[in-house]
Amino acid sequence: MGTVHARSLDPLPMQGPELGVHTDEVELVEVEPQTKQEILENKDVVVQHVHVDGLGRTKEDFLTYEIADVFHAKNLIDVMKKSHEARQKLLRLGIFRQVEVVIDTAQGEDALPNGLDITFEVTELRRMTGSYNTMVGNNEGSMVLGIKLPNFLGRAEKLTFQFSYGTKETSYGLSFFKPQAGNFDRNFSVNLYKVTGQFPWSSLRETDRGVSTEFNFPIWKTNHTLKWEGVWRELGCLARTASFAVREESGHSLKSSLSHAMVIDTRNSAILPKRGTGRLHRGRCQLSEGGLELQLNKRLFWDSVLSASLWGGVLLPIGDKLTSIADRFYLGGPTSVRGFSMYSIGPQSEGDYLGGEAFWAGGVHLYTPLPFRPGRGGFGDLFRTHFFLNAGNLCNLNYGEGPRAHLQKLAECIRWSYGAGVLLRLGNIARLELNYCIPMGVQSGDRICDGIQFGAGIRFL
Repeated sequence: MGTVHARSLDPLPMQGPELGVHTDEVELVEVEPQTKQEILENKDVVVQHVHVDGLGRTKEDFLTYEIADVFHAKNLIDVMKKSHEARQKLLRLGIFRQVEVVIDTAQGEDALPNGLDITFEVTELRRMTGSYNTMVGNNEGSMVLGIKLPNFLGRAEKLTFQFSYGTKETSYGLSFFKPQAGNFDRNFSVNLYKVTGQFPWSSLRETDRGVSTEFNFPIWKTNHTLKWEGVWRELGCLARTASFAVREESGHSLKSSLSHAMVIDTRNSAILPKRGTGRLHRGRCQLSEGGLELQLNKRLFWDSVLSASLWGGVLLPIGDKLTSIADRFYLGGPTSVRGFSMYSIGPQSEGDYLGGEAFWAGGVHLYTPLPFRPGRGGFGDLFRTHFFLNAGNLCNLNYGEGPRAHLQKLAECIRWSYGAGVLLRLGNIARLELNYCIPMGVQSGDRICDGIQFGAGIRFL
């Protein structure tokens, strides 16, 4: 948190050795202690001027929206509160390295007795910054190199080039980000990218070259994302032993899709929440795809947490065109239905898993502190004991049968598993799980992981 400097509103005492006035020449009058607390907190003040010092390439009119609320403050405490909120807004723009606030009595000919001047002293980021880091995805890791041009045009725009090399995916892309003045949550971005991924469970290699545009905006307590994506997609076989069903889908294709996602998230943490709910509703036009993710967390006694999750989705083609293996849903693995190998549930051909057009998955979890709580109040709090029960199913649809038949298919041959383990929270970045799993409801063709299973990721069932 930055420092808020406030200078006294009262006149300085005209008494003391440094001013040449001796205390014995001054008649001392016993005065009751003044209620300075009341002066500071309740005295009406007027914010007359707000200055921003240290600007280089940032446009002043853009910052006006972020600091405008400071003028509405009525007393000094309110001024300090709104100044801190304005400071947080300025830092959130991602264009300043440091922001300090100085509150002083108003100066100048038009100064009022209760007038205040507020100065925001800012330090801008350099015109170009570089970064090197590692990222953890769902059971995969990657090294990321990036170059950023923050505040590209002076109004918090950001131009970014990023290269990522991972265990399953290699990508590079160029993106441009532009927020709306006065509403950072409402923003627009354009992306150009190339992504090459390997999917060993399907013996598939996919290369996407595309362009996408995103518009993010909040409505009440929900956050929405409207996205258009145009992709030149190339599918190929990862191995010579790939099944004919995979070879049949190899080749080049073009995809244009429009999607919408709505998120309601009141969780205190996305990695290991202790309270709150999370909801994600996703829809995509081009294949008539719909998806849903729900999570509910309840804190219990002894710092334990009960969590319940539900995922679901359906994919329907528009017209007579069949769905692609690259668009279907996949299920199974340490981040979804534990006790099964990665994405190894459902339709398959010669050992290659082809995905499904409809799925559901649910889980109930109990997270508790480690027995006897070693390292309590420190490193030991990053570990939790984990008990779970997972279930789910994945299938293809016969579009002529109707919704009732589809639901019946999803209710048949349910895969489920239970077990216990230990997890480690890596800040708010990712989490690691080491579980002992007992898979049940195994069907022909499913690949299981009976016993110890390790998982790493950011999104878990």
